[in-house]
Amino acid sequence: MNGDHVHAAQLLASLASSQPDQVDLAKKALAEAIGAGRMDLALSLARTIPATKLPTDARLLLVTDEVKRRHADRAVQWLSVSADNGDLSFLAPLISAWDAAERGNANLALSTIDKVPASSLLGPLRAEETALILLKYKRTAEAEPFARRAIGGAGAREDRLRLAFADGFLAAGDRARALMMLEGMGGQAAIARDRIAAGKSSGVAIDSSVKALSEVLTAFSADLARLRRAAPPIGLVQVARYANPQNSSATALLAVLLDSQGRSDEGLALLGTIPPGDALMSQIRDVQVRILSDEKRFDEAYRIAATAAAAPNAGVDDYSRLGDLYQAMKRSSAAADAYGRAVALATAQSPKSDVWTLQLLRASALEEANRWPEAKKALQDGLAESPDQPLLLNFLGYAKLERGEDVDSAEAMIRKASELSPDDASIIDSLGWAQFKRGKVGEAIETLQRAAEKDPDQAEIQEHLGDALFKSGRRYEARFAWSAALITGEDEIAARSKAKLTNGLTQANAAP
Repeated sequence: MNGDHVHAAQLLASLASSQPDQVDLAKKALAEAIGAGRMDLALSLARTIPATKLPTDARLLLVTDEVKRRHADRAVQWLSVSADNGDLSFLAPLISAWDAAERGNANLALSTIDKVPASSLLGPLRAEETALILLKYKRTAEAEPFARRAIGGAGAREDRLRLAFADGFLAAGDRARALMMLEGMGGQAAIARDRIAAGKSSGVAIDSSVKALSEVLTAFSADLARLRRAAPPIGLVQVARYANPQNSSATALLAVLLDSQGRSDEGLALLGTIPPGDALMSQIRDVQVRILSDEKRFDEAYRIAATAAAAPNAGVDDYSRLGDLYQAMKRSSAAADAYGRAVALATAQSPKSDVWTLQLLRASALEEANRWPEAKKALQDGLAESPDQPLLLNFLGYAKLERGEDVDSAEAMIRKASELSPDDASIIDSLGWAQFKRGKVGEAIETLQRAAEKDPDQAEIQEHLGDALFKSGRRYEARFAWSAALITGEDEIAARSKAKLTNGLTQANAAP
């Protein structure tokens, strides 16, 4: 309860050892030890519990320990244990394939991966594992198409995977293909290219069974967060770190999870263990600044963000991060200027680069800073490069609508945005509000109700719906919508909704 999880694990382990027949007590101690990162203690406890009663993360820990000891057969045995809390046998081909690769049997390694069913949890990673094993044998021409396919489906892991493949091609003596792997990478591409050109690796190579296992567990953790919209188990990420302590992506993910449980100091301490030269340090800084910002520790967050942005080799990500922090600090003008530096640098590095997201962030900051002409220009510049981006179209159209500027053009922009992104509740709301502003109240109510169904918790949608309902004479229903807006609304929306519930819709409290 006091946050001293290491001490708690030790105390529970002592208690469990004094009562060896109490399996539940040992399991509680085991869970605390894994959550605290005390893997030595966790391994000791896991071996006292019947295999069928071990939780998933404990079984994975035992598997990982055997892989680290080069006992692939024992690892596979742990995977084959039948338990009520999940089947882990899908990981067996990964361990068997890498064991064969490390014993010099490339054909067996590749055929083992090739036989993984597409429906298996390991299925989406077949191209990645095939490329990595081929690179271990310096078969670079064969590895390239698999590597490209893996990068295409990597999602949030794309930068890390690009660096890992670049390291693999470099180690195999193919510097040209190593550089190819970095094409399309984010803001740290220039640094990575310079490193590869100098013949230096990024330190992200995945060239052994334990590193491959760590990467797969990290990928599964990220997928759990993305697909289930819920935090993955801390134990799973702790095991990934145990497999490869140099896996900075696993460390960053663990820090985020710890922060979500109110253990921000532990998360920040973990991030502090990552060497400053880590190839993914930009992402690590992102996590550090985000945690500190959420904790309102702005001075510490600013030191990290401003120092990175002031460095001679500062990149797009560094200026963008500083802009995000300024926004959190409600320093909109400073944020807009930082985003402007990011836009300029991104454009200079590649005139054809896709910078619309940065223009969108800059425009938002400029609008909040009451610098509307500049905000409009930023949005127009973004649309000049990316004319079919619904977020840009919606932002510019809605902002013009609020100000009564060229209402026909504003509505046309919003309609186009809605056609491009028909399920976006915010864009549907903008369309409904455009209809309301044009006097089409009946159409507006129908559109705004559709937006509210898609996102009932968005206060702005509920306020707009209430205003439209009131205007049409449906005042009882309007009160329900304004009450909903008051529950989740903040600042101006909350104040207007409260006033409308008291006095009805007036010119003074109408939504802009």
